[in-house]
Amino acid sequence: MPQELRAVEWTGSGLALIDQTLLPHRTETVVVRDVDTLVGAIQRLVVRGAPAIGAAGAYGVAIALLQGEREDWKQGRLREAVGRIRQARPTAVNLMVCVDRVAARLPEGLDAVLEEAAAVQREDVEGNRAMGAFGADWLLEKVSPGRPLRILTHCNTGALATAGWGTALGVIRELHARGRLEVVYADETRPLLQGSRLTAWELVQEGIPHYVQADGAAAGTILRGEVDAAIVGADRIAANGDTANKVGTVGVALACADAGIPFLVAAPTTTVDLATKTGDDIHIELRDEAEVLEWAGVRTAPASSRGHNPAFDVTPGRLVTGLVTERGVLEVSAGELPGDRLQ
Repeated sequence: MPQELRAVEWTGSGLALIDQTLLPHRTETVVVRDVDTLVGAIQRLVVRGAPAIGAAGAYGVAIALLQGEREDWKQGRLREAVGRIRQARPTAVNLMVCVDRVAARLPEGLDAVLEEAAAVQREDVEGNRAMGAFGADWLLEKVSPGRPLRILTHCNTGALATAGWGTALGVIRELHARGRLEVVYADETRPLLQGSRLTAWELVQEGIPHYVQADGAAAGTILRGEVDAAIVGADRIAANGDTANKVGTVGVALACADAGIPFLVAAPTTTVDLATKTGDDIHIELRDEAEVLEWAGVRTAPASSRGHNPAFDVTPGRLVTGLVTERGVLEVSAGELPGDRLQ
């Protein structure tokens, strides 16, 4: 992946977001200079992935401040606008954490807000690099087939989903850089195909051998012994290790448990929400039913059918072999819980 790729970039007066709804066929940038545009971009998945929307939200505080100055907002309206950014996608805790962190510096003015937002972005890239090394080290120690590894992943967790480098895909990139990766199985990720559109695109940029497969093929691929480990990202992790990630993840975890292979979650510590005790307390975003009832704007289900479209599911901590963060690997299913180790 070219080093200059950034899903989220501050231009000096606003945000430039790679429009991920258009990839892989078109690469275009959405320029954001107001709160409505930013909230819409987050909700439409122009920018997506918990760390990336966290970075976008961090800079969104500066956008709200600049818009408030242009339009002569009162303080209450500025706080309301920041709150709208914070709640644009309710499952991903990174967005809330990063907005709150930057908003705490609003009384110091624009320069302080931008300084904090830049720190959020910089720390994410540095953390992703560390995460990639920790995850690769753990896999190479625990999984020793005498050949390069075959890894399955679900959804997109690379540079497009973060401030740079990637979480789960960062581990995969590190294995590839070490010459210890044979192939990647990338689940297509229904209904919006972030795996086939985005993960595959990033793998092509890196020259990493891969297959794109239907989500429904993942369990069979695992149980046939064609995968050595699965590694995914996360949008929120509860104190007990229960993990919310893109819908379809829990099926991968169950198959890994049955096959006896590692199921890893790679995410920054900002994704761990110690105030959320278990996965039962995680709010699951329900998206527009048209996303599952239509394809490219054409109805594929009967007119009277309703659509059930949860964006995420929750994998119980007992199925999470390891949680890879920028601080190291917690072996969650063996009893190392985020609530105990990441205070």
